[in-house]
Amino acid sequence: MPLSAGLRRRIQQLLRAVDEHETKGPRLVDDGARLWSRVQKFIAMGLVTAESDLEALELACYALELPQRQAKPPTGGKLGRTNLKDRTEQAAELLVSMMDDVDEALLDRATRLLHEMPHRSPVPEEAKLLADALNLEDFGIVGLLDQMIQLARQGDGVLQLADGTEKREQYGYWEARLKDGFHFEAVRQIASRRLDHARQAAQMLLAELKEDQP
Repeated sequence: MPLSAGLRRRIQQLLRAVDEHETKGPRLVDDGARLWSRVQKFIAMGLVTAESDLEALELACYALELPQRQAKPPTGGKLGRTNLKDRTEQAAELLVSMMDDVDEALLDRATRLLHEMPHRSPVPEEAKLLADALNLEDFGIVGLLDQMIQLARQGDGVLQLADGTEKREQYGYWEARLKDGFHFEAVRQIASRRLDHARQAAQMLLAELKEDQP
């Protein structure tokens, strides 16, 4: 069964502060809800055979969006990718520390999924679903916009975004991500289609920026 309405409201309230400055906004709540919706769609597609632990999966989805302690994100011209291991470990720590009075068995199941996600072959199928759902977030127009959000937070702008997209293409970054970043072929195909969308948008961005050059 999914999370109780009360527990869902509680963790969503924690997501209202989107950064360390207690800035309020809907971004993290929306991201968590979208991640959970994506996981449910993967389940409906029949990607896993066993009955899924929906309660732990939903809690883990929202935990992954909790504001995390992190170093300065890479600039647009650098390649780096989200460090999945660091993100999942921090999510597990934050979940336990901020929701310590929640049912212990539920917390154990959710944190196990988080800790299994970075493994090459996670044991629970739910962890594979969760990893693919999170990795898919980097692809497509959503991935491009999310990168812009991160760049803007550190003072960069559209020029750095364009520079980063060009360098990723030059170094075959996305082909490597497509090859190694997914457990399920159906999700890999979705990522490939979304990558085409992002590439089209990046080309239009580059064309507009060239129009502004002297």
